[in-house]
Amino acid sequence: MALIVQKYGGSSVATLDLISGVVKRAIATKNQGNRVVVVLSAMKGETDRLLSLARQVTLNPDPRELDSILTTGEQISCALFAITAQTLGEKVKSFLGHQAGIHTDDIHTKARIVNIDPSRLITELAKDRIAVVAGFQGVDRLGDVTTLGRGGSDTTAVALAIALKADICEIYTDVDGIYTTDPNICARARKMEKISYEEMLELSSLGAKVMEIRSVELGMNYGLKIHVRHAHSPSQGTIICQEDPSMEKTPVRGVTHSMNEARITLIKVRDQPGVAARILSVVSKADIVVDMIIQNKSVNGEGQFTNFSFTVPSSDYARTKELLEGVLSDLQAERVIGDDNIAKISIVGTGMRNHAGVAAKMFQALALEGININMISTSEIKISCIIEKKYAELAVRVLHEAFELHKAPGD
Repeated sequence: MALIVQKYGGSSVATLDLISGVVKRAIATKNQGNRVVVVLSAMKGETDRLLSLARQVTLNPDPRELDSILTTGEQISCALFAITAQTLGEKVKSFLGHQAGIHTDDIHTKARIVNIDPSRLITELAKDRIAVVAGFQGVDRLGDVTTLGRGGSDTTAVALAIALKADICEIYTDVDGIYTTDPNICARARKMEKISYEEMLELSSLGAKVMEIRSVELGMNYGLKIHVRHAHSPSQGTIICQEDPSMEKTPVRGVTHSMNEARITLIKVRDQPGVAARILSVVSKADIVVDMIIQNKSVNGEGQFTNFSFTVPSSDYARTKELLEGVLSDLQAERVIGDDNIAKISIVGTGMRNHAGVAAKMFQALALEGININMISTSEIKISCIIEKKYAELAVRVLHEAFELHKAPGD
């Protein structure tokens, strides 16, 4: 008998008919001799609707009260799931995050799980019940309801699976697995049978939207297998697991892109120790995340100067420029310029560690299409480039073709 945690996203429970479908799937899994815990998101669009209601009252609602509002979405989907299952004669009980023993810190709207006491769920499973848990939420040390941020239901499911020592965590969504790139952009994108935790972490952080990054990190830390599957199809999806030797045979396993990028450049700053730290401290104090960084040395006049560039999320572009323009004299910089008409294109694969010439092949493929590279960032298993936004989708298709990602390993 296996213990299986199944998570269904908002698009999988968007209507009563769809909820009925996932109820039948969970029951079928239980009838195969398994113990089943189901984690649900709010019905599609519900979280946005609740957020909109709060912001009609004020553009800056109190985070504690906002969490109280937002958690009702998952409460509704869980209760509807339980009622539907009960009409089919199934034993089932629904739980909110605090009832399931999910304890978090007290950072409202973006809390992190501190620990989980699964004893109540274990008791219900022993009674041959399906336990249904509201994703995305928990409770802090004062007993206040908290939410885990967007994608938090993935994190709930993986964390519960770890706490329950589950055999596998199944993430059900509206796609049937992890693809070599976005199939909406590249018709030759191929579904992968498995992908390593490291590769999935990179893809998630670089723009792929299938899995929430914290949930992948948790799975990697505890060696939990995660199966990404389509909620309304019986086909096998993609297993996220430990790296194995077969994965290293292919240098590149996926291509992804992000349109949420902006570049900031400080012109003619002093090329001396401490300048970069002073620039980035201004940005970090505003809780703005910096990604790629480039500093070019040049000699101008009597002293040495440099142009210092970095990227931030496009939503923080105007704010970052304004912050740095306010401290130009302190930084002894000439001016601030920027560009939010850019995109980040990335290739990922653990096989890069053992294959030479990957970067050269990537740059050549882009050059043949007249796509200019503005910035480059690398790690052991990824290469990212900043390019003009209008070339992003073309770049995805070009790189997918250049590395023959449409072919299964061994073809």
